[in-house]
Amino acid sequence: MTPRPDPSAGAGLGAGTLPGPPRRRSLRPQAAVVALAVVLLAALLRPLAATPAIDAVWRLDPRGALELVASPLPALQPMVGQTLQRIVAADGRVIEGAALAAPGAPRWTVDDARSASQAAARQALAQALAGGPVALQFDDGGSVAVQPRPRGLGGIGALFWLMAAAWLSLLLAGTTLYARRPGWRNGLYLALALALGAKLLLIGAESMPGLGLPAGIVAHGLPGHIVLDLVCTALAVHLSTLPPLRVPHPRAAAAAAWSLAALLAAALAAGALRPAWWWLQAAMLAGAGAALLLTGWSYRIEPNPFALVSRRITLAAAGSLALLTVAAAAAGRAGARAHEVASIAPMAWYLFFACLLLLLPFVSRAGMLMREVAIFAGISTVALSLDLLFVSAFGVDPAASPALAILLALLLYGLTRGLLLDAAAEHQALGAGRLFERLYRGVRSVEQRPQDWPTLVPALLRELFDPLELEAVTQPAEHARVLAAGAALLVPTPAAGEAGTAWLLRFSGRGRRLFGLDDARLADGVVEQVRRALAQDHAVERGRSEERARIAQDLHDDIGARLLTLMYRAPSTEIEDYIRHTLKDLKTLTRGLAASEHRLSHAAAEWKADIAQRLGAAQIELEWSLQLDRDLELGVVQWSALTRVLRELVSNVIQHSAATHVAITGSVESGSLRLAIADDGIGRDPQAWAHGLGLGGVRKRVKQLGGDVQWAPNDPAGIVCTVRVPRLGEHRH
Repeated sequence: MTPRPDPSAGAGLGAGTLPGPPRRRSLRPQAAVVALAVVLLAALLRPLAATPAIDAVWRLDPRGALELVASPLPALQPMVGQTLQRIVAADGRVIEGAALAAPGAPRWTVDDARSASQAAARQALAQALAGGPVALQFDDGGSVAVQPRPRGLGGIGALFWLMAAAWLSLLLAGTTLYARRPGWRNGLYLALALALGAKLLLIGAESMPGLGLPAGIVAHGLPGHIVLDLVCTALAVHLSTLPPLRVPHPRAAAAAAWSLAALLAAALAAGALRPAWWWLQAAMLAGAGAALLLTGWSYRIEPNPFALVSRRITLAAAGSLALLTVAAAAAGRAGARAHEVASIAPMAWYLFFACLLLLLPFVSRAGMLMREVAIFAGISTVALSLDLLFVSAFGVDPAASPALAILLALLLYGLTRGLLLDAAAEHQALGAGRLFERLYRGVRSVEQRPQDWPTLVPALLRELFDPLELEAVTQPAEHARVLAAGAALLVPTPAAGEAGTAWLLRFSGRGRRLFGLDDARLADGVVEQVRRALAQDHAVERGRSEERARIAQDLHDDIGARLLTLMYRAPSTEIEDYIRHTLKDLKTLTRGLAASEHRLSHAAAEWKADIAQRLGAAQIELEWSLQLDRDLELGVVQWSALTRVLRELVSNVIQHSAATHVAITGSVESGSLRLAIADDGIGRDPQAWAHGLGLGGVRKRVKQLGGDVQWAPNDPAGIVCTVRVPRLGEHRH
């Protein structure tokens, strides 16, 4: 096994295939981030809570005017149900209520003039509220003097806290990812998380209820939105050019994205592009299209499932943004209800974008809940956009529009749910029956041929995960681990003595899906079952060795002692010699049974000595030659079978051939054995022989070793028997 180069990061958005040594996880970075976030949030909340505002609840009436709904101020309570006409500041400046009626931020007001008027009115209101009492004039001619009061934490509103929670989640995800594996890609991800988080906080601050926003947010809100949107777009395109995605000329693509974003920001700030809203939306959609093109291009170059999932996530964000753009454009000419929906739909889209950004680096590890939250945010965006589009563009009854929009959004959810879930991290749908069948068949193969586990287990992993690549690597792994944002899976080998080796699987499902935590758990289960099968085989082999040793001891102590007694009481020299040879055979047999393994060279020396002694007693000359390219370890079954085969073949020569010379030659090449026993006796025509117990036993034992045996005439006289055992070194049990 050889180590792969580039032992870089395999976590998060890192490009590497193999990780370095596992790092001990620490909560210190997260704790520091939380502490910093608390400080920043407190610094932001202080001016927001101190912002002077009019404590009242307003809504848009069917004419698009601000209607007072409720107020705890006694002076305003008689005016509930009246519409606001204007606000008069302490210095006499007049702010028309119609300019304040447009809900939401000027960023999503399509008409440039209306957006500028809305921003100017809000700026004037902020200055008026900061200057002291103001007079609110209503449509019935009544006027009420109101003293603005600081909002306090209770007046900030639930939407801001929701946006703050999303900002904190992005901050934690980005800093945690970068702290675990610093690098260009994770640094850009952190930058995108910070930019989008700032965007969410700005939206939350602009969404505070009632009349009265901080002057700084009103003055710089629209330029801030433009800059943050362009920065997020450029960062998204830049991320699509970095590993593990592979695109041609990545630096040029990233430079082009940043250059165009900078030029567009400068042109919009100078007022050179009108209408500005359409230019900004076109830039965002063009950036999404570029990211789609780059991720699709990357998947064609290399079928990395991370590229496939990234493309699908980008498609979800781009599709919902395009729908929102069309709906917002149509809402510019619609009534009050459309404007209310238009103020909420962009918030839903940015929350959806935040959920996708949170999901992207952890898509292979994310739980079902996290993915469902992302999809729910997307469906909410689609439902709001459809509702807005139905009311503003198609004139659908406002009472029926929400139900129709929700129905279509749920239908879209059912059709597209698998794009983010099935291809993200869940294991391929084999079905419980098929999965169990494959696991059972694979483990049974290992139980039947434990010596073949180095080839059987990778075959099982290929069948389960269908990876494009599978290779053995030198990498410590106690458990299976998901690497490279789900593009790879590191699986430890089941052999206890090979703790530093593992198998690396890349691009599951032929590059169509990511590895997930379920895959890692399944791989660990496969390895554990194989380990149990190997442990059982070792235990059985130990039992066999102990039983053979016991039998050998019994033969030596019982049969050996009796034969020794018979030898001393033999009535003739011939019988004594016969018993002495039998004792020697018994000694060889018991020594072989007691040993669990035999080196082929040692076994060959014993065979040669035994055969030479027997042939010498029969006055037959022995010629011995054995060539080994490497020494093999023989199991007991192999040693016993080869010993008995040689004994039987030599016995046949002694008893039936009337030979004067026997040549035994052998060779081992690449683990395969070839033996030839040739004599110069009177044997002829082996095809006509009746194979009794002796020759039948030879065939049976050679077949047991996975080989074959053949008899043929020897030139010029006698018989040659050839024994071939392929892969002798791989079959030791």
